[in-house]
Amino acid sequence: MDKEIYIIRHGETDLNKQGIVQGRGINSDLNDTGRAQAAAFYAAYKDVSFDKVYTSKLKRTHQTVKGFIDGGTPWEQLAGLDELAWGVWEGKPNDENAITAFKGIVEQWDGGDYDAHFEGGESPNDVLLREKEALEIIKSATDEKTILICMHGRAMRLFLCLLTNMPISEMTSFPHQNTTLYKVELTGDQFVITAFNNTDHLK
Repeated sequence: MDKEIYIIRHGETDLNKQGIVQGRGINSDLNDTGRAQAAAFYAAYKDVSFDKVYTSKLKRTHQTVKGFIDGGTPWEQLAGLDELAWGVWEGKPNDENAITAFKGIVEQWDGGDYDAHFEGGESPNDVLLREKEALEIIKSATDEKTILICMHGRAMRLFLCLLTNMPISEMTSFPHQNTTLYKVELTGDQFVITAFNNTDHLK
C-alpha cells in the first residue's frame, strides 16, 4: 500500500439544513450541528498520524478539519476539490422551480449527458477534469502516506468514481451525509475502498 486516504464531506451548514444547494459559489460557514459533527470526527480520528490535510478552497471544509490543522498537520487547499458549481441556482430557495430544474439536470446526467450544466455552472465532466489535476498533486507527494481529504457531496461522489474507475453513471451509489467517511487504499495505480460511508463517529 502506497497511501491510505481518508475522504470526508464537510459538516452541516444552514443551507444544507434548509435543503438549498450551495455549490462552488456559496462560501458558507458550518452551523452548530456542523461544528459538532467536525468535533466528533476529530475526537474519533485525532490519533491517526495524518501526513497532510487537503481541502477545497471553501471554508466549510477548512472548518470541518480545523482540529487537525490547529494541531499542526500540514494543510493544502486545492481548487480541484471544490464542489460542482450549480451556476444560477446556487443559494436559491428550494421551491418547486428549483426542484423541477434539478430533476431535469439529473435526468440529463442519467441519460449519459455529462456535459450538461446550468447557466454559469459546471458539468460532471468539468469537475472530473479539475479533480484529475488535484489527484495528480496528491499522488505525486510520495512521502505523504496517510492523508485526510475534506470536500463536498457531489464532488466527492465524482471523485470516488474517478478513484475506482467507475462510470459517472454510478455516482449516486455513494451516499454522502455530512462528515461521512470513505477510506481508500492506493497501491500502485489501484484504489480500493476499505470503508464505505462510515458515520460511526456521529453515533
